[in-house]
Amino acid sequence: MRTHRYLIVGGGMTGHAAAAAIRERDPLGPLALLAGEPDRPYARPPLSKGLWLGKEEASIWLPEVPGLDLLLGCRAVALDTRRREVQTQDGETHGYEKLLLATGGRPRRLATGGDRVVYLRTLADYRRLRAEPGRRVVVVGGGFIGSEIAAALAQAGKQVSLVFPESTLGARVYPADLSAFVTRTFEERGVRLYPRDAVLAVEQRGPVAAVRLGSGQELEADVVVAGLGIEAEDRLAAAAGIRCADGIVVDETLRTSAPGVWAAGDVARFPSEPLGGSVRVEHEDNALSQGRAAGLAMAGSEAPYRHLPFFYSDLFDLGYEAVGRLDARLETVVSWTRPFREGVVYYLDEGVVRGVLLWGVFGQVEAARALVEGHRPVAREQLLDAIHPQ
Repeated sequence: MRTHRYLIVGGGMTGHAAAAAIRERDPLGPLALLAGEPDRPYARPPLSKGLWLGKEEASIWLPEVPGLDLLLGCRAVALDTRRREVQTQDGETHGYEKLLLATGGRPRRLATGGDRVVYLRTLADYRRLRAEPGRRVVVVGGGFIGSEIAAALAQAGKQVSLVFPESTLGARVYPADLSAFVTRTFEERGVRLYPRDAVLAVEQRGPVAAVRLGSGQELEADVVVAGLGIEAEDRLAAAAGIRCADGIVVDETLRTSAPGVWAAGDVARFPSEPLGGSVRVEHEDNALSQGRAAGLAMAGSEAPYRHLPFFYSDLFDLGYEAVGRLDARLETVVSWTRPFREGVVYYLDEGVVRGVLLWGVFGQVEAARALVEGHRPVAREQLLDAIHPQ
């Protein structure tokens, strides 16, 4: 059995950020990271963004962490919190003093298609999709990942069909007129849209896949990509008796219910007053900031994690940054500098700002954070002048 002062399960951005933070506080403590993937830690957002637009694959690799025992292709399959041991799929046992669970999430899957469907979550998924010689792609799901990869593939010269259940793209997130504008943009860029529809079956027919829709239509595809979001990968923790509730439940210092065990990133359910209570956040900024906070906590910090993460997306020539809760069911106040191209959308609940969408507006995340963290009613007329493009 190998024993480590610090053991990290999960080789994504969260685990890497934690390892780097531990090394800042403890340059010599034995530190190991179990990564289920065969590739060393890398930035994940380019998989659905920059790598399709000319960015080199070599640009995604994260820097090496000094003195880190990086164990690739090493998947944790069992955890004993009483003995403080983790067992891997190859039968090895790793003891620990302090453990971080940064196990991320697993893609939600279609009930059909099996391995014929690509779920764009890992570098291996990206490489598989990139190697597909055919041009016809059916993308399933019009949410954050589905719309991003559909736009990126269209820009890369693919013939993209996008199947989604809402009436317009982003209908759950954007105000109705902005959602309609985004939908028109995709259509103008050549993406064939199938709104208010769902995939009933994906069947192999020779070299192509036949995608049968609920509407009765059938699409032929060289490759099918599903972007349906993720589920928290909390099964290892739950089997070990750690408290879970759609994610691993942690306190404000990212500790779990088990002694000596922390959790961070996509898998962690943490307390956040600005976000309305106990939440999970599945975006890059939270992965990095929460991973760093967990690493510092493991190395002795008692500082609470109160960072309000932001997120961003690129859709053709449209782009945004956002903070807080974006929910089209909330009251919205919109301040356009240029309609549908540059402006700010404020999401209010009983007059309190819960979220801010910076549409085509950049460098104003801190101002948006301040509004959400203020947690107080703000008059509509004040919001119209609250944030301006730089």
